[in-house]
Amino acid sequence: MTNIPVTTWSLEQTSPTDLLPAAAPEGDVRIVRSEVPSPEFSRFLYASVGGDIRWIDRLGWTYARWQEHLGRPGVETWVAHDHGTPAGYVELEPQDDGVVEIVYFGLIPAFRGRRIGGHLLSYGVARAWDLADRWPGLAATKRVWLHTCSLDGEHAMDNYLRRGFQLFDTKVEEEPDVTAPGPWPGAYPS
Repeated sequence: MTNIPVTTWSLEQTSPTDLLPAAAPEGDVRIVRSEVPSPEFSRFLYASVGGDIRWIDRLGWTYARWQEHLGRPGVETWVAHDHGTPAGYVELEPQDDGVVEIVYFGLIPAFRGRRIGGHLLSYGVARAWDLADRWPGLAATKRVWLHTCSLDGEHAMDNYLRRGFQLFDTKVEEEPDVTAPGPWPGAYPS
């Protein structure tokens, strides 16, 4: 297997006032929290959003591993729906000392380019800033961070910067050149 260079950028906000919200898109777009931990639904979102951009690290997770992760206090999945259909999601994960990571964020390919992404990211970041309000015992959020890489969608970095994130680290590493798995075998024509 060959390797390719992959650049990973880490970005952060250190105050709720850093957030520069996007306007809500026109139409029937709603964002709701998936309050009942569901490994099936979370794996669907992960594979559907990341299938064409080489998200592979969770594909081998067992049901029990998904359940354990989703059941951790403060882990939240916020899902954008366009006319009732899941369009994308943002996953929040609290860390030590009031830090919240946006672990995953993205849209299913059919929903990209409709101005849903900026709105979903804005909403997700706002929910990261008020995470402790929903989870007694968590420290108040002091920092929200995420990472993106050169394999992610072409508009990802621009969206993060437009929402007020600031770059704090850049790394380039060799990674295996894997085929985009799609949400199921054969989803993308060769």
